[in-house]
Amino acid sequence: MLDHAARACGIDFGTSNSTVGWLRPGAPALLTLEDGKPTLPSAVFFNADEDSVCFGRAALAEYLDGYEGRLMRALKTLLGSSLMDGNTEVLGRLLPFRDLLRQFIAELKRRGELAAGRSFDQAVFGRPVHFVDDDSAADQLAQDTLAQIAHAVGFREVSFQYEPIAAAFHYEQSLDREELVLIADIGGGTSDFSLVRLSPERAKVDDRREDLLANAGVHIGGTDLDRAFNLAQVMPLLGFRSKKKNGTELPATPFFNLATWHTINFCYTRAAWTEFQDMYRDGAEREKLELLLNLIGERAGHWLSLQVEEAKIALSDVPEVVLDLARLHRKGGTPVHPTITRAALDAAIAPLVDRVGDTVAGMLDRAGVARSRIDTVFFTGGSSGVPLLRQRIASEIPTARAVEGDLFGSIGAGLAVDAARRYG
Repeated sequence: MLDHAARACGIDFGTSNSTVGWLRPGAPALLTLEDGKPTLPSAVFFNADEDSVCFGRAALAEYLDGYEGRLMRALKTLLGSSLMDGNTEVLGRLLPFRDLLRQFIAELKRRGELAAGRSFDQAVFGRPVHFVDDDSAADQLAQDTLAQIAHAVGFREVSFQYEPIAAAFHYEQSLDREELVLIADIGGGTSDFSLVRLSPERAKVDDRREDLLANAGVHIGGTDLDRAFNLAQVMPLLGFRSKKKNGTELPATPFFNLATWHTINFCYTRAAWTEFQDMYRDGAEREKLELLLNLIGERAGHWLSLQVEEAKIALSDVPEVVLDLARLHRKGGTPVHPTITRAALDAAIAPLVDRVGDTVAGMLDRAGVARSRIDTVFFTGGSSGVPLLRQRIASEIPTARAVEGDLFGSIGAGLAVDAARRYG
């Protein structure tokens, strides 16, 4: 640990939450960003009523309080996507997606500097093992885009570290002996894994390439689990997979858009509203489609997705939850309060969980290390708390002990360690 404050910070720009880490003696590694907390939800709300922009928990609160405007979340998923060089309509004006990310990262920098009481010119940014699966050119472009945005908001020097490696550096601070560790970082947008040798002695070495035995990642995270859960358990209540009067199935695309954070706003266009009205006219199950029309009329797509996300999180601890959809019913209607079980969640996400498990298995096979030699699985990332995911990973290395890190802070804290190493 440094005996003086580090020159540089670590930036964990996450799909769901973001942090800023900075090493200094006798103080926590993570800086306070909002409401006394080190996490800033990666959300922006453009408030039409007050012609203002807010971030994080405040953005979510203003949206849920019913202000007119545009909520943007899961911003990191834009990196490496075809949307990155496009625009979106915000309060009647076209906003380039690059500018959207620039605004959020500038705010992250501003809050970090405010909490630190100093400016930062150098930073180590975390990045997933793969921004884009199976496309190295697109993956590099995503990193280059993030670097350009970081420079644009005032960072003079920018470097990158794989997020699971950053989490490993954080975990290593607590060790008193050598361990072979599988770092499992399951965040909002990606699942990333590293097999690393860690020890108090190795922590003193600047070049750790020999200690990194394997890396792997897959573009599956909490937002994907939420979408699968939503489509399997909630969207059918609104008419997904129901029939038209002529016996054919209603279009699926509108429901997929409603179940995906960054496409929900596509459902609020004039053309989309016409399509929803056509579905209601042609549908055989009018009571379900009335809920759908009410949701669109209320612009409550993000609200519903938040209910689904909260239900998924709750099902990590309890066997069933009750979903309150009263907001979608007109006065006099009978509200639907569906009960959703953990078994239903598991069934919805099982194919995605298997892909994550297969990614771990493939990495371990390529590393050529006997599974019995792995001492620890270190879990970080908000979605690593999903029981089925933990069970699937544990099935690959049943003799390893499971350690849970700071699910939302381990990466940012580890990036702070790496920033101090790189920049002093």
